[in-house]
Amino acid sequence: MMAADRNFFAYLDDMKIITILLPLSYHHGLSSSFSMTCDFQEHPLNIIEKRQIDNNMKYICEFSKEYSFEKQYLVTDEHGGKTELQIGAVIRTKAFDEKFYYDGDDLGVTFEEGQTRFKLWAPTATQVKIKLRPANSSFSEFVKMKREERGVWSVAVSRDLEFFQYSFLILVNQEWREAIDPYATAVTANGELGVIVRLEKTHRQRIPLPPFENPVDAIIYETHIRDLTIHPHSGVTNKGLYLGAGEHNTKGRDGGPTGLAYIKDLGVTHIEFLPFHDFAGVDELNRDKEYNWGYNPLHFNAPEGSYSTDPSAPYARIIELKQLIDQVHKLGLRVIMDVVYNHVYIRETSSFEKVVPGYYFRHNEMGLPSNGTGVGNDIASERKMVRKYIIDSIQFWLKEYHIDGFRFDLMGILDIQTMQEIRKVCDCLSPGTIILGEGWNLNTPLPVDQKAIIGNQAKMPQIAQFNDKFRDCIKGSSFNLFDKGFAFGNEHYIEAANEVITGSIGFTKEGTALFNEPIQSVNYVECHDNHTMWDKLLACLPSADDSLRMKYHRLATGIVLLSQGIPFLHSGQEFFRTKKGDGNSYRSSDEVNQLDWDRMISYKNQVEYIKGLIQVRKEFPCFRMRTAAQIRKNIQQLQLPSPLLGYWFNNDDGIILLINPSIKKQEVLLTVRDWAVLVDHENAGITTIRMLDGRDLIIEPVSINVLLKK
Repeated sequence: MMAADRNFFAYLDDMKIITILLPLSYHHGLSSSFSMTCDFQEHPLNIIEKRQIDNNMKYICEFSKEYSFEKQYLVTDEHGGKTELQIGAVIRTKAFDEKFYYDGDDLGVTFEEGQTRFKLWAPTATQVKIKLRPANSSFSEFVKMKREERGVWSVAVSRDLEFFQYSFLILVNQEWREAIDPYATAVTANGELGVIVRLEKTHRQRIPLPPFENPVDAIIYETHIRDLTIHPHSGVTNKGLYLGAGEHNTKGRDGGPTGLAYIKDLGVTHIEFLPFHDFAGVDELNRDKEYNWGYNPLHFNAPEGSYSTDPSAPYARIIELKQLIDQVHKLGLRVIMDVVYNHVYIRETSSFEKVVPGYYFRHNEMGLPSNGTGVGNDIASERKMVRKYIIDSIQFWLKEYHIDGFRFDLMGILDIQTMQEIRKVCDCLSPGTIILGEGWNLNTPLPVDQKAIIGNQAKMPQIAQFNDKFRDCIKGSSFNLFDKGFAFGNEHYIEAANEVITGSIGFTKEGTALFNEPIQSVNYVECHDNHTMWDKLLACLPSADDSLRMKYHRLATGIVLLSQGIPFLHSGQEFFRTKKGDGNSYRSSDEVNQLDWDRMISYKNQVEYIKGLIQVRKEFPCFRMRTAAQIRKNIQQLQLPSPLLGYWFNNDDGIILLINPSIKKQEVLLTVRDWAVLVDHENAGITTIRMLDGRDLIIEPVSINVLLKK
């Protein structure tokens, strides 16, 4: 039936509830009876509610029989008008979830003896076909799929289909849609079609890594695959590509290390790459014409092609990404993957929406797609098959690519149960996998007590969250460019700073615990989002000279590295990275986003200082206490005049941490003599800079200091 032939509309909104909309222009919207026909059998509907909505009369009707999703139904009214029954809000009911939940591990493409099997979960479809096309051919063949239990469609093709391109044709609500397999692991250039590959051809041995005992032992370094290497003087051959990011022994203009070698030399433990699943925003066949961070997900289980040497070769991106990960592992470093399961690039054209329209996304009370993400759609992770998809995807990346951690973009959109199950899967498959996310409380139609947000941290004790309180009180608000934090000399933030430096666990009597344990707090003052800290300092202190800005910058970074919790650095932060004032560079030019390796050389002293602080953190366990109880037992706050902060670590290390954010020298009287200075305003490391013979210590302006008891 063509849409133009419909007299009215009818939707299945619950397993036995049908909503009918009669336009007022059609018999004034009035009908005293409706019936439903299927397989030449007519069943009356019971009208249980009627009311006018705008230019329609809305009827809520009840269907006494059991609805079969395998069949097509017509709804008829007393006037002889008719319409096909469309799948409506029923897909967002718990009954639908229970009826069609499929727990198999074989969705997508699997291989059997002499066969290639395809499975697609599409419970609302009445027909499904697979479209197959050999590589480099315009000829397509269509194979009908058979409906099986739990809404899964399946077919086995008895021949070798390696390199074949494929998609699914799905008939839902009398409309055919073509969709790429949501479980596709390989795609053509720009993700236009799925490609059948044999991943076992790309398997490799897992590279052993040094022990990793606790999340607070991590030092995370966030970067972007293109940014890391694209600079003209990066010393990298394969600039902007997976292979380039994995090159060892690259050198800059001064002969010093760049790229991956530089990151290893810096001393961090984990590299967090911005998204490298397949995303929109860059034409993979003309990658130098566009730039994108990668938060426009297209295909969650296939690597992005713009970082590959040949985006048209389906194996190239897979093999080259695995080579990058292996190269990182060979240096004893771990890889954190930035994952974007909270939304898709465009809901209407996504595989999710085409395969099961309306199921994968949240809708508000008006029935419209919600937009807590700000990009037009929110993934409904609380639904069983959405949760399954996310967990299956995490398992895939762990097993197939040997990923060591996941950073969840806008994690607050997702639900707690999904995150808890992800934690269990990671612990089972790869103990030590670090999970961190953005726990912002966003406006999505999910009960607050189910959101994976900071406010619910107690329900996710083994998942870390970005500590925006740390960021804003140490650096100043990210949403007010001119707001100065504690490290920039604003002593109004002193109590907040005291709390976050000690792990945000309610260390002070006045402090409110943001987290139960320090392993939950990701401490940062800069990331890919918003202005770099250097650009913020230029705005905050327009009349200051660079030497003062550098001191503030160094102090803020030092506080990140020596606070309780998990330190997080933005790549280039250690040499005053600038984006030329661009506060949202997600699609800006390479000139804005690239890591400037010449700037690294110019500020080599700063880099050495940050390296020294990293050494101090790794050498002395007092800076990475595992529990809130340890922090309360072993840290004693020193009584110092504002705005100084000082801490005595009275465990085996015997260390004092002193912080002076003011532009004046400050005198501190120590209770005992004989201290070795490890960190001062100019130098940092695990070797003694000088000894203190007396009890008096002059702390230089805007500095962080570490003393070791001898």
